[in-house]
Amino acid sequence: MLLLMGMPIFLLELVVGQYSGLGPDQAFTNMAPFFNGLGYCTLVVITLITIYYMVIIAWTIFYFFASFTDQLGFGSCHNDFNTMGCFSATEDSKCTSNQTYYNKQCTLVDDICKSKDFDGAVNKTFCIKGDSVVHISHVINRTLATYEYFRDYVLGIGDSTWENFGGLRWELLLCLLLSWIIGYLCVVKGVKTSGKAVYFTALFPYVILTALVVQGAVLEGAVDGILLYITPRWEMLLNVDVWANAASQTFYSFGIGCGSLITLASYNDFNNNCLKDAMIVTAANAFTSVYAGFAIFSMLGFLAHQMGVPVEDVAQDGPGLAFVAYPEAILRLPAPTVWAILFFFMLFILGLGSQFAGIEAISCLILDKWPKMRKYQIYVTLAICVVCFILGIPMCFNGGVYLFTLMEWNTASWAILLIGLGEVGVVSWLYGCNRFLDDMANMNMELSKPARWYWWLCWVIITPLTLLVI
Repeated sequence: MLLLMGMPIFLLELVVGQYSGLGPDQAFTNMAPFFNGLGYCTLVVITLITIYYMVIIAWTIFYFFASFTDQLGFGSCHNDFNTMGCFSATEDSKCTSNQTYYNKQCTLVDDICKSKDFDGAVNKTFCIKGDSVVHISHVINRTLATYEYFRDYVLGIGDSTWENFGGLRWELLLCLLLSWIIGYLCVVKGVKTSGKAVYFTALFPYVILTALVVQGAVLEGAVDGILLYITPRWEMLLNVDVWANAASQTFYSFGIGCGSLITLASYNDFNNNCLKDAMIVTAANAFTSVYAGFAIFSMLGFLAHQMGVPVEDVAQDGPGLAFVAYPEAILRLPAPTVWAILFFFMLFILGLGSQFAGIEAISCLILDKWPKMRKYQIYVTLAICVVCFILGIPMCFNGGVYLFTLMEWNTASWAILLIGLGEVGVVSWLYGCNRFLDDMANMNMELSKPARWYWWLCWVIITPLTLLVI
């Protein structure tokens, strides 16, 4: 995906932005006036992504502040919202060898097994009935304390539905407001401020990530998680959904199809070697993804070992990984408070850094459309942040996660893939791929014949066909 789609479209967007010196709306209008709506599509997508992604940042702020306690709240089952099946590893460690934590207290495993029509307990982990031995997790309905904390306290889902959206979660609203205030202060003067802030937001997370990798590598069970991570399962290559998810993830992680790359590239010097930039950034992105995988799966392997279940059973996707599985692993580490603070601070910094380009892309489109407003850039940026904050408020309600899921699915998957296909089509088929390659040469990016043929084949045939098939 990196070579077939990621790098070709990444470079394409950089060249479009740098050569035109404009945002996506004006750039595509100049290239193919009939497709001027393509730029506005990127505006819609980046606006939606910016709105819901700030909600994720609000969640990380919520957890970050919740981590400044001796007893981490997301690991406790003694809250009003916890259910009878809530399981806390911290509380379970206080039980005797023949007890387990159930119904908010240490309970004899033998009593639990017999109450569920088993003959008794083999040990703390298994119930027995005749010749059958069943894990305790399959006998009683258990939910991790971290899951109940995220679902019932942070999100406050409860019995909310689309029809019964519930009330406003004021704690989340304040976290969302704080995230937008910090975001605004970082981009208040455009690339002048965001360009400085990005040095910290892009580099500091590597320090924490490295600490997590080192800590994870020495934990029991970490090898099992890493083996699951690096062992290829070739049969999955026959699954179309795997390819579609890989394509969506490639686009999303590279920022393709959102207009942000074109916007940032428009500030480049005309003779900047954006081909070199594309190579470095895409390679660094791929490396970071692989590197982060070791931090994640070593912890998941440790968590699976602690729980006595396969690694596949604890691996989750989406918010569940960052706000349920990983916090559960952190609770079982030495000095969990320190690791929780570092982890959620890292998530906050990463999320905030990714928002700079989104806000800048929206601002650039407005200022390109109405150049006279450039002298009011500070107020334009403020208006963007205020409007996006207001539009994000519904996701701070009890049922807000339903709206969040809907927005995420309709922007971070098929929408950006369609925009990417449209961009390749406009550049290679309407504007002309040879003409586009000549534009690169005009910016002092001379290509050898093999390189020129490679990019021509990608933009004209390989990339659009791959997108169509997916």
